[in-house]
Amino acid sequence: MAKRKEKYFFESINPYWEDLYQKISQSNEKILLRNDLVKNINGIIITAGLSTRMGKFKPLLKYNGRTFLENIICKLDLICNQIIIVTGFNSEKVTEIISAIEPKIKTKIVIVYNENYNDGMFSSLKVGIEHFNTNWVIYHFVDQPNIPENIYLELSNQIDITYDWIQPINKGRKGHPIIFGKNVISKIKQSNFDSSLRIISQSNEIKKYFWECNFEEILSDIDTEQDYLKII
Repeated sequence: MAKRKEKYFFESINPYWEDLYQKISQSNEKILLRNDLVKNINGIIITAGLSTRMGKFKPLLKYNGRTFLENIICKLDLICNQIIIVTGFNSEKVTEIISAIEPKIKTKIVIVYNENYNDGMFSSLKVGIEHFNTNWVIYHFVDQPNIPENIYLELSNQIDITYDWIQPINKGRKGHPIIFGKNVISKIKQSNFDSSLRIISQSNEIKKYFWECNFEEILSDIDTEQDYLKII
């Protein structure tokens, strides 16, 4: 009687008596591949700008008792092997902040100085990217300290070798941070300093995936004091 019940149970979950070994093996291979991809992700934060519209240096502004920069570093630590901080204007102050970071996290941080930071954000992105040899980079704006921790794990779980560009959207609006694959990383490295991420993103060779999420914080754009007051 027991054997008959076992037989019926097996038929209920596999009515055609398929050989499941290959499917299970393929599934395990995909899981291992995904785990390997997610482990091989590095972060980049640009702190080189003048923060002209804000009137105050944004990386040093406080959110939840910590600077913008500290908030972001601690969250990127959840998914990144290495975190590049690109400095320029006020580089000494940025270095001071990083020196106070928890030692375990600080071992992941590499500070890169962009002497041409006045040339714009893309020049800093290019300088930072050139220090990476990785499959994936998460590009994070310094004025988004309010993004919830769980979005980083969920966003990194969207990594798929089918795509080169993974970007969160909320109600159809594109947000940040963005994850770049090797193809995008290579194009940034090969571009001139007067290029832009917008130009690179228009290439037909880049395969994009837009991840619809419920996090409105991905749309944060803290450029003015009024913007800052809204999040605090």
